[in-house]
Amino acid sequence: MHSYTRAESRERAKLFRKGFRQALADCVDPDIKRKIERIDQAAVARGAQELAALHKVQADARQDLAAAKAIERTAPRADRAAAKQARKQAEERVRLAERAVHKAEQS
Repeated sequence: MHSYTRAESRERAKLFRKGFRQALADCVDPDIKRKIERIDQAAVARGAQELAALHKVQADARQDLAAAKAIERTAPRADRAAAKQARKQAEERVRLAERAVHKAEQS
């Protein structure tokens, strides 16, 4: 997963255009390629950190869902509606976390 900042995206696009023009002239400067690779490496490292954080959020959401289910099952009849609502909210958080992880892994 790559996670480019706006500045990195602009700089990478500028360097790519410059390298493309030089490739057409058949005299590519190796410094351009090095700069693009350095930007890519930083983006990959940042992306890995973000993906790890998303996996942690997903694991925490699943743990919260398990706790909410246990509370719902053991709740007295008067508190069951509130426990059911808490479980539904926990399920929604799990779905959101899973979507975010899936989207991050696809890019």
